[in-house]
Amino acid sequence: MAPASNSISSQRVAVIGAGAAGLVAARELRREGHTAVVFDREKQVGGLWVYTPKAESDPLSLDPTRHVVHSSVYESLRTNLPRECMGFRDFPFVPRGDDVSRDPRRYPSHREVLAYLQDFAREFKIEEMVRFETEVVRVEPINGKWRVLSRNSGGLSEDEIFDAVVVCSGHYAEPSVAQIPGVESWPGKQIHSHNYRLPDPFEDEVVVVIGNFASGADISRDISKVAKEVHIATKSSPDTYEKLSGDKNNLWKHSQIDIAREDGTIVFQNGKVVHADTIVHCTGYKYYFPFLDTNGYMSVDDNRVEPLYKHIFPPAFAPGLSFIGLPAMGLQFYMFEVQSKWVSAVLSGRVTLPSVDKMMEDMMLSYETLEALGIPKRYTHKLGKSQCEYLDWIADECGFSHVEHWRDQEVVRGYKRLVDQPETFRDEWDDDDLMEEAYEDFSTQNLINFHPSRFLESGR
Repeated sequence: MAPASNSISSQRVAVIGAGAAGLVAARELRREGHTAVVFDREKQVGGLWVYTPKAESDPLSLDPTRHVVHSSVYESLRTNLPRECMGFRDFPFVPRGDDVSRDPRRYPSHREVLAYLQDFAREFKIEEMVRFETEVVRVEPINGKWRVLSRNSGGLSEDEIFDAVVVCSGHYAEPSVAQIPGVESWPGKQIHSHNYRLPDPFEDEVVVVIGNFASGADISRDISKVAKEVHIATKSSPDTYEKLSGDKNNLWKHSQIDIAREDGTIVFQNGKVVHADTIVHCTGYKYYFPFLDTNGYMSVDDNRVEPLYKHIFPPAFAPGLSFIGLPAMGLQFYMFEVQSKWVSAVLSGRVTLPSVDKMMEDMMLSYETLEALGIPKRYTHKLGKSQCEYLDWIADECGFSHVEHWRDQEVVRGYKRLVDQPETFRDEWDDDDLMEEAYEDFSTQNLINFHPSRFLESGR
């Protein structure tokens, strides 16, 4: 842990977003003695987990004047990791057996995740800290502090000064769209997964889905229930062509798209040609902070947010400006928690950061390492197998515990099942040993009010 300062200070902090990251950031800031004001444009907590049937008017979300819909959740979505490893450290994500309206499955629906976050907000009295239906429209440094301009649903603006700003606005609202040769003259429809809700609009269509990871695999199978054919374009070898199992035997896996033609056909690199009605882009998202004005100091270049020390602090503005939740990893909620603990401790002076020069030096070294490994800049915030090393390093800085063995391995084995058995991984698993370890851990720490055997022996 970095040396502590002799004086502990309390700061007034603006937290942008009341999703999972914003909620735990608010809790940790208050625990550390700070005063937090949370801004969120929605009427309730939950962030991207708040489902809405509404989608954006522009199905590709390219129109800058469109009304932005924050959520990317589709109706059939279930988590792609076991619930145990998703929860915050001292507030386990366990089934609520006393409430029949709740989803007890190990891979529950998006509604259960939202209910968990609502439980968390109530337990720690966070809702009283949130200004709902209030959008942050501008954040800028001013005389060592931060000016935050916000506007509520009634059109009333407020201009305030804060000691610090913690950005928890997420990165699943600004879609990244695949570049397809010839698509400008291709006559079919296009939509990004951000705007996908139900399969009904694709009934009897031939659909091409770009991307085959979590959302791509889910959405392609969801659409295949009503579509005539679904063809998945993947970053596989150029000769990839495979008939996939499914309810209607109408699902194919291909290599990437080679070209889209004026006659409505899509040509894949494997040479196969299909006449398609719709292309669905399951191609991820871009980091985007339209409210942030740092006079050019910060930028997003090829989806790398820079400059950032440990994906959190822009050195010249640290610790007054920080970002929670930028890295892509399986242990998302855990990351939000440990990052929030570090930010809160640094703001109070209990933990210190290196000098600006040292932070920049560390950051440049990490960039050079990625380049030497041949990892593209756009993957800067994808930590993959190094996620536990990253989280444990931050935990050491702020005196938090390391990632538990069972939590780490549930992610590792869970993603392996997702790849190996995409149709059944949520309902058939081989890691009961890890689930037992998790519930024994919860019980030992008195985090659950029932004996773990009650759940473990009750079946799935």
